Amino acid sequence: MSVNIFKSFAVAGVGNTVGMPIVKSLLARNTRLIVLTRPSSKKRFPEGVKTVPVDYSDTSALAAALRENAVDVVISTLSGEGLHAQYKLSDAAKAAGVKLFVPSEFGMPTRGATEGILGEKSKLADYVQSIDLPITRVYNGLYQEFLPFMVGMPEAGKFLIKGNGNEPLSLTAIPDVGEYLAYVLTTLPPEQLNNVELRIQGERSTLRELSKLYDVPVEFVDSIPKDIPRADEREWLQAYTAKGAMSTGYDITAGRDDPALAGSANRLFPGFHFKTVKETLAL
Repeated sequence: MSVNIFKSFAVAGVGNTVGMPIVKSLLARNTRLIVLTRPSSKKRFPEGVKTVPVDYSDTSALAAALRENAVDVVISTLSGEGLHAQYKLSDAAKAAGVKLFVPSEFGMPTRGATEGILGEKSKLADYVQSIDLPITRVYNGLYQEFLPFMVGMPEAGKFLIKGNGNEPLSLTAIPDVGEYLAYVLTTLPPEQLNNVELRIQGERSTLRELSKLYDVPVEFVDSIPKDIPRADEREWLQAYTAKGAMSTGYDITAGRDDPALAGSANRLFPGFHFKTVKETLAL
């Protein structure tokens, strides 16, 4: 087995979801770690984290920051409008001799997507591979912590389900994603990480089954009521769930779920306990 060469990491875009858990998990493994921040950022980080202010529009400056800190792996958790910044970030990583790029996936599978945010992520992954920069894509399905939001709780006072609620979905706790990624990046040889998709899940269930965890009425709807805040976002999540695309075994090109693929990469972290929805949400 090859000796793991990944010793130094840079995390970009540490927001309010998986970014900080990744930082904390890498820090706990005594890695060399920097966090790329925007100059205006006031975010505070745990002791031992070196922050490096960067301009994501300046490829040369990004490359210099990565080179000066001898970064082996760049992990992006950029989101929203920041997703497009990954093009220059990956160019900089290539120029700086970075050995692996982990793009901002952390959701449902995106390979083969052509539209919307999933299409953006798929296009970015294709670009990174086109410049011969090895890539690792992590699919974890729905964050377990987002389940109440998706089904309209507590605003609706009900568990809302679009469709029949029988399609399986993958759900993973946010801290577990951080622990998993830190483990595989610091333990597995590069050949097991280069240009692969890691499909994980803490639990595989259906909305109909998950609704039984709550003592509230269940309502099957054609769409999420518009009077609920951020209804469009909830509608989007539910629509993908209703067609099976929230499973980490889903193949966009084929338009179907492969149960054997869902959670198939869990085995790379032997002995790790992935939390269930009931554990994460204390139900």
